[in-house]
Amino acid sequence: MADYQFLQNPLTKRWVIFSPRRAKRPDIAKGIEPVCPFCPNKESKDKEVYRFPSLTSSGETLESWKIRVVHNKFPFAPIHEVIIHSSGHYSNFDKLPKSQVELILKTYRQRYNEHKNKGQVYIFHNHGEGGGESLPHPHSQLAVIPGDIKTDLPRLASDDELAEVTKGEGIKKTKYFNIFCPKTSQWPDEVWIAPHGRGKPFGEIEDKEIEELAFVLPRLIQIFDMRHGMEFPFNFYIYPGGDWYMRIVPRVKNLGGFEVGTGIFVNTQEPIETINFIKKHFDQPIGGSNEKEIKTVDRAAYHKAV
Repeated sequence: MADYQFLQNPLTKRWVIFSPRRAKRPDIAKGIEPVCPFCPNKESKDKEVYRFPSLTSSGETLESWKIRVVHNKFPFAPIHEVIIHSSGHYSNFDKLPKSQVELILKTYRQRYNEHKNKGQVYIFHNHGEGGGESLPHPHSQLAVIPGDIKTDLPRLASDDELAEVTKGEGIKKTKYFNIFCPKTSQWPDEVWIAPHGRGKPFGEIEDKEIEELAFVLPRLIQIFDMRHGMEFPFNFYIYPGGDWYMRIVPRVKNLGGFEVGTGIFVNTQEPIETINFIKKHFDQPIGGSNEKEIKTVDRAAYHKAV
């Protein structure tokens, strides 16, 4: 049997992916955690499809890398990759230096453009047990969904619609992005990041936008760390078509039977309150770590743990 099957409900026309082999993947939520396959010195065990710096760079060795991309061993799509954020076992977006976050985002762009003509390129990140994270070494994933599979993702509002759903004050503007919480948010503290320049796929994001997004994304996570506690579970994804956006969903509630059954979400958090909280803290110093400190702490803590 194949690793996965795309199945469509003949009545609702909704798609599901049948992938029983993924039940065998390492999962910290189930107490199944091997010695980390994403840490340095494990490079030879996974088929690598991309790294930065490349092995052709002067002075680089197999273990010397800042970003690695490998095939997912438990795929649910024809192309399914794992993007390893750094060599640090516990360093995620809110703890990494801005330069490293820029490298992650540039890797997203590189992998998006590598696969953009092969289907719908869906880039996503799971954090924490409540966010579906199976291994704690920070990583994102890229899955290419066949073009004939209809995904149920909201599109980005037009400029006029955006003004309506945010009511003017419900938005934080930066040089290149709008940060906002739609009135139709499904989750408490859900926040969207959309570029001022409209109508482009993510693969056309410019370096100057990446540089700013490398500040915006960690800052929003740091703000929600304050609100929900450190290491709160969350997901984000990048819209897989034109007119791209990034949607961040803190997983701070459990879905009930009504929501699971009807697909209609009950949101108890005022989106305007969320964006006001973001505005209050966005430009304030929150703190952080430098790259040297992160690597030292992470590696020592990890090897002590295993």
